[in-house]
Amino acid sequence: MINRLVAHVLGLEVRLLAIQARLSARTDPEALHDLRTTVRRLRSLLRPLRGLPGVEQLEAAASHVGDLTTPLRDREVLAAYLLQHGQPEAARRRMVQMAQAYPAVATSMELTQLLLILDAFPRFLRAAQRQELLNGLGKLIEKRLAKQWKKLDKALHDPAHDRHRLRLLIKRVRYGIEAYPELNRLPDAAMPRLKAAQGALGDWHDCVQWLAIAEQEADLQPCVAEWKTAMVKAEQRADRVLDKLDKACFKS
Repeated sequence: MINRLVAHVLGLEVRLLAIQARLSARTDPEALHDLRTTVRRLRSLLRPLRGLPGVEQLEAAASHVGDLTTPLRDREVLAAYLLQHGQPEAARRRMVQMAQAYPAVATSMELTQLLLILDAFPRFLRAAQRQELLNGLGKLIEKRLAKQWKKLDKALHDPAHDRHRLRLLIKRVRYGIEAYPELNRLPDAAMPRLKAAQGALGDWHDCVQWLAIAEQEADLQPCVAEWKTAMVKAEQRADRVLDKLDKACFKS
């Protein structure tokens, strides 16, 4: 378990360094998305390890990179949408902004700090191993993954459930399983249902975000009516997908 954990951390570090180079080059439209996905996978790996040496600092550094890149990714997705839906000038303005943002992220204090702490983290794990602080690590992780699943179960059956919170919980469960596949105890239907639910809620979330941005950015007004319609459809689709997730994976 510990050897696999160290190998996973090193693999994520190598991936982040490659993404940093891609961001600096300004030519890769997927680099920012890959950065966010990789950081999310790192946070999913760390969440069940809370309380171990070095985890809190690394989690905080990863969170800061997430905070830095969230509005940039929203703008990037919005620019792609505008380009595909007959708003080339509005798309171009945002793409110019993104071209400047990519190298800024690559050299940012947040990403630099994350890479520094991540580089040292395997040594923290080995030191904890020598001090026998990692005994029973597999059972601890399994227990915490099960707790995340129970939280999702509870939220899904709350009549007043918050779609934002459900989206977050689904991400945590899904990426937690992917971080520790050998500890997966979920029903066979869980992963495809979780992925579908995350996608549906993601479409809804995009509409919510864009409508909020449109209140501040006048060139988005031509899209508002379409986004309001799309948001309602996305809500309906998300509810159907969540119902399928419930029936396939949870006891009513």
